[in-house]
Amino acid sequence: MKKTKLVTLTAAVLLSGGLLAACSPDEKSAESSTPESSVAASSEDVVSSASITDKPEEIVKSLSAEGNWITAATADVTVDQEIVVDGEFHDKDDASADIYRKLALHTQDEKFNILDNFTLTVPKIVVNSENFTVFYGTIKGDIEVNANGFSLIGTKVDGNITFTKEEYQTSADLDKDGKGATVTGEVTVAE
Repeated sequence: MKKTKLVTLTAAVLLSGGLLAACSPDEKSAESSTPESSVAASSEDVVSSASITDKPEEIVKSLSAEGNWITAATADVTVDQEIVVDGEFHDKDDASADIYRKLALHTQDEKFNILDNFTLTVPKIVVNSENFTVFYGTIKGDIEVNANGFSLIGTKVDGNITFTKEEYQTSADLDKDGKGATVTGEVTVAE
């Protein structure tokens, strides 16, 4: 129980600071039925700015225009439909901060060491949100980019990435911070 509370508190502190740590499914306490509720108990600010889940429907909703600035998977997730990353969001859900959106496919400890990486399997992800970044995991599926600032940090894309404009490809960083991101398919511009 003490370990779970420490991990939950760490998750709240790191998420509100813009970094991610989430408890793995086997570290959830008996008091909390989902990772969201354990984070909610630790920090109300985090609830409004993050979605931490292993449910496909919650991943889809969180990445939509009505979603959150950060979406974090806590397990491998398979989504049978196209995911559309839409809407304008700001870093840490602060309207005065830069436009920014995150998808985290990992957990990490309080020292930022990666604990687990997860795979998001999806037919296609359509990115309409500016400055969308995917962190440390695998996307099995294609990605279509319709916005500036798309980036990958330590992420493997097992599929193709298509930019609908040269401008979007030029502004992208497919191995941001040199963390070993890779794309197994083709990277092309549709125009």
